[in-house]
Amino acid sequence: MTLQTRKIFVLDTNVILHDSSCIYQFDAHDVVIPITVLEELDRFKRGKEIINCNAREFVRSLDALTGEKLFNGGVAIGPGRGKISICLERELHEDLRESFSGGKPDHHILNTAYHLAEKHHFQGVVLVTKDVNLRMKAKSVGLMAEDYTTDRVGDIGEIYKGRRTVEAVPGAVIDRLFEEPFDIRPGDVVAQPDFHANEFLILRNGSKSGLGMFDRAADKIRRVENRVCFGIKGRNVEQFFAMNALLDRNIPLVTLSGKAGTGKTLLALAAALENKRYYRQILIARPTVPLSNRDLGYLPGDINSKLDPYLQPLFDNLSVIQNQFPPENPRHSAVREYLDEEKIVIAPLSYIRGRSIVKAFFIVDEAQNLTPHEVKTIITRAGEGTKIVFSGDIFQIDHPYLDSQTNGLSYLIEKMKGQPLYAHINLEKGERSELSELASSLL
Repeated sequence: MTLQTRKIFVLDTNVILHDSSCIYQFDAHDVVIPITVLEELDRFKRGKEIINCNAREFVRSLDALTGEKLFNGGVAIGPGRGKISICLERELHEDLRESFSGGKPDHHILNTAYHLAEKHHFQGVVLVTKDVNLRMKAKSVGLMAEDYTTDRVGDIGEIYKGRRTVEAVPGAVIDRLFEEPFDIRPGDVVAQPDFHANEFLILRNGSKSGLGMFDRAADKIRRVENRVCFGIKGRNVEQFFAMNALLDRNIPLVTLSGKAGTGKTLLALAAALENKRYYRQILIARPTVPLSNRDLGYLPGDINSKLDPYLQPLFDNLSVIQNQFPPENPRHSAVREYLDEEKIVIAPLSYIRGRSIVKAFFIVDEAQNLTPHEVKTIITRAGEGTKIVFSGDIFQIDHPYLDSQTNGLSYLIEKMKGQPLYAHINLEKGERSELSELASSLL
């Protein structure tokens, strides 16, 4: 890479909180950290959220590179990579004074990038931020600005759905799907099969049809049936598929995507209760306010009452399952006993972080509000005998710096596709009520 093609990337704080290893994602280009970013990271060092851990981890990795050159010319990040340097604060540039106040950290970061760009004749200096407003401000003064897109998936319309329909399957092959033993090879279904591991299949021939799943280890297509889990029965083909993936202990990682009312959380909870004998504990968690829990401070009451609004939907789903049985039924009282004995734990994700996730059925709800790095952190902590289920709607993002292409759930679906330890199903048909389905489709 020549000096003319080498770029300088100036990082905003939210990029580091999004991915603590971000400095290693710029190849041989140079990275600059404004001193304001370090000051902001200092505010995030304390806490249980993953972003707090990201702040601590980044500062530690930066400290390992510490030397005088970090503030004067830069320090090599690693073999084949560029340099990293910390840029001290400078007086607000006269080109920025009329439009931007000096009181906002974002404007200090913008000022640092602008001074660098001017020094390099506005060639090759790029401000990298997840904040769309800051990107617009940068572009308004002629500064190049980009989103951090290292973990962005491709066309969201093409994202893996976990199932496919195969037409014109020989009728005799479909008949064999209902016979014992299952002896259907992928080549019996299509001439050149390209099925992913644990992909679900709808096999059709006119009015004849069957449901199957590709078992890569056996190189066979297994029949899929409608399973009943703790009184909950699938109402459509997608839910049949989801229930099979959730109950299969040979698949330790499952993702469920779909809009509100498609049954994602309910199915995961029912499967966890049905297979409770195989797990020491059922953990159910969801992220609270993205990037920081500071907004909780505006809610009245103690910490439990502040968190109740986030966790109540999980208790509601558990109540639906419990009420499938009359009060005198042992399964009705079992749900309450599991909660009292903490064999079922419902908590914010930050509260579960740090716990030993061994032989647990771990459900992470609203996973679309996690970053790819957060999802990776959760999965890499899974111990022996643990099953992890991520569920969410990739089109309903509450996180200010994520969208349908950069959230952790989309990233996980795209990266894990085809792995033998993973299964995914996208739920499309709403089952909550006719009114709920109408609202989800039209509003």
